[in-house]
Formats: sequence, structure tokens, C-alpha cells
Amino acid sequence: MMGTGTFALPTFRALVESPHDVAGLFTQPDRGGRGHHQHPHPLKEAALAAGVPVFQPPRVNLPADLDELRSLAPDVCVVAAYGQILSPELLAIPRLGAINVHASLLPKYRGAAPVQYAILHGEEETGVTIFVIEPQLDAGPILATRATSIGAKETAGELEERLSALAVPLVLEVLDGFEQGTLQGRPQDPAAVTKAPRLQKEQGLIDWSRPAVEIERHVRALQPWPTAYTFVPLEGRPPLRLTVLSADVLPLTGSDPFADERCRRREAARPQRGLTPSRESGTVFVDAGGERLLVAAGDGAVELERVKPEGRREMTGAEFLRGYRLEPGVRL
Repeated sequence: MMGTGTFALPTFRALVESPHDVAGLFTQPDRGGRGHHQHPHPLKEAALAAGVPVFQPPRVNLPADLDELRSLAPDVCVVAAYGQILSPELLAIPRLGAINVHASLLPKYRGAAPVQYAILHGEEETGVTIFVIEPQLDAGPILATRATSIGAKETAGELEERLSALAVPLVLEVLDGFEQGTLQGRPQDPAAVTKAPRLQKEQGLIDWSRPAVEIERHVRALQPWPTAYTFVPLEGRPPLRLTVLSADVLPLTGSDPFADERCRRREAARPQRGLTPSRESGTVFVDAGGERLLVAAGDGAVELERVKPEGRREMTGAEFLRGYRLEPGVRL
């Protein structure tokens, strides 16, 4: 098996417990954190506990590392969230080829961040695909798929954990098919291909001009990494970076949500753009009880349920309001 992240862990454990012989684990090198402390490597730890040899080449396609793989004489390579591109020379080593465990229903969302993009784009369903690895990215014949719905409040981290478990029976089914000689892959439809490239930290910045439903999906899709964030202007100080960990959509219909008297006075001096259904995007307001941190979006509004100010602990929106005395009408 070739894998690194926690997404690969359920598959690896299932392979170890199956009748199949796991000849070795190829995984990324250990990473040092702040102060050079090593981050936990649960997949490596599971392999060592099971007596499976572990290989951690920085660049797996180098001749010496290819020779190590050849020495295992693998029938199949099972790949899941490995983190390195496999060369054609490597793919030719396993007798029956290499298969990949991918967290989308291919050909949708080829690339490094399929779970995040499924949530970002408002998909109601996603799933897991097992496919034959070919040189072109995520483009090989499909061997098995399993679909699941996406929860209304599910984050990318929560969905990925469910998909990792969903993959287990599919991988075992495919390996049994290899053994029995009954597998038949089906080609992917090129016309249905969509991309899910690797996310960058800068993509976490919230665009308050977007509709509220898109902002809420943005928060969920980027949790736990790289996380959604905004900047809060503070009088006499640099803007405060505020990470948004949980949000909810608040449609602006019916009564004026800018119920706070201070906010009404401030807004009375501004050009009127309609209290309902929208306000100037990014404008902070609070509910009548002063317990909910609300922000106007391009369409509707968003409640910031859980936030983390830079350098501080995680807190609720109400705790943030009490601690920072944020004036209604301030724009994020």
C-alpha cells in the first residue's frame, strides 16, 4: 500500500486484517513541527504495530526506491492519499497494476481536494471511486464506486472521515476481483470531467459579497484546513484576523435584522440600499438580544457561530461580541 493521510488508515487496517498479504507500506517522510517536534504519523504507527515494513522515500520515483518496490514483488499497489505522483516506470512494477482510492464520484472532481470542492459547489451527493492509475491525473478506468449524500452541516473533515470508511469494502471487493480475474473497468466520460486542484491558504479569505449560502459552504469546505477567515477592523489597532469555524445562513426576510439601536443610527446616515433582503456586504450587526454575531452577505446574511481570533482560543460569536465590543455597522 502507498498512503499517508488519515484518509488511508481504514483501508490499510482492513487490508492487514484481510486474507491478502500486505508486503509493505510506502508513506511520506515524517514531518517536523514547531521546535522540530515530530507530527504523529498514524499510518506508519499502524504498519509498525502490524509488522508491515515501512518505506518513506522523499521521492519515490528515484531508481533506488523503485528497486525497493521491486524487491517486494507486488501483485497490486493500493494507493490512497499518498501525496506523490507515480511515474510510468513505478506503475509498471506491480504485476496487476496500481489502483487508487479517490474521494469523489469520478470523473467529477479530479485532483487533490475533491471533498472540499464537492461542498463548495453545493453538491448533494459524493462518494468513493476505485480506479486503475494511469499517467494522466485520476483518469484511469473505474473499477467500483459507492455514493453517499452530503450532510447539510457536514464539514470537509467530517465527510472525508465517512468516505474513508466507505472505501473499505470497495477496495476489498476490487482485490477479490483481481484474484478471481473478474474485474472489468469502464472508461471515464471526458465530457463530465471537473477539476479539484489543491487548495491554497489564501483561498480561506471570505468574500462577503457572495450569497450567504455560498459563504456557509465555504466555511464548511475549508474546515479543518485551510479554514475560512476574515479581518475585523479595530480602532487604533491593526485589523484582527478572525478564523470562522462554524456559520449558519440567516435569510433577511420579514423584520429588519439590524435591530440594534446603535446600528440603526449608524445606518440612517448611510445611503439606503434596502434593509431586506440585503445590506452592504460584510456589515456586522447583532440580534436584539446582542447574543448573535451576524454579518450581511451579498444575498442574505450569515451568523458566525464559532470563531477564533488570532492568538486566542476558539469561542462562540456571543463570546466574541462580549470580549471585543464590536460596534454594529462595522464592515469586515
